[in-house]
Amino acid sequence: MSYWRNISPRGAFGDLLEVWSQPNPHRWQVLGVALAMTFAIFAVAIPDSQRGEPARPSVTYITSFAPDRTDEEIVASNLANQRRQEELNAQREAAAERRRELYRALGRATGLDVDEMEREIAAERAAEGAAAEREQQAILAQQAEQQRQEQAVEGE
Repeated sequence: MSYWRNISPRGAFGDLLEVWSQPNPHRWQVLGVALAMTFAIFAVAIPDSQRGEPARPSVTYITSFAPDRTDEEIVASNLANQRRQEELNAQREAAAERRRELYRALGRATGLDVDEMEREIAAERAAEGAAAEREQQAILAQQAEQQRQEQAVEGE
């Protein structure tokens, strides 16, 4: 590390003058190449300040519905989608029930009290639902209180 402490601009310039004063037939060519390379690096590195604004992108909208649909067609489409959604939910629930039944059979085969476990799970879910309901009621009460306070301030 101490090597870098001995470097100074004055010493570097002195070394350059010493090397330049020695007779060398290629020094002008080397100087020309060095200047050309320096100019090329700066030309690439310095951004061009004359750049124009980029072209605005062309946006293509993709529509999945016909723009001239009637209200009846919209209602029919919504009803068909709702039926499809209900069928999917029924399939998911049936698969979940099959999975629960398999776990019940596995639990009974291993000697677990599956019925007691299901009662505990149902009680936990009911407690979570009640807690969520209480939290929702507290939020609604807080919002109602804020609205009353705002109305009181506006009335003054």
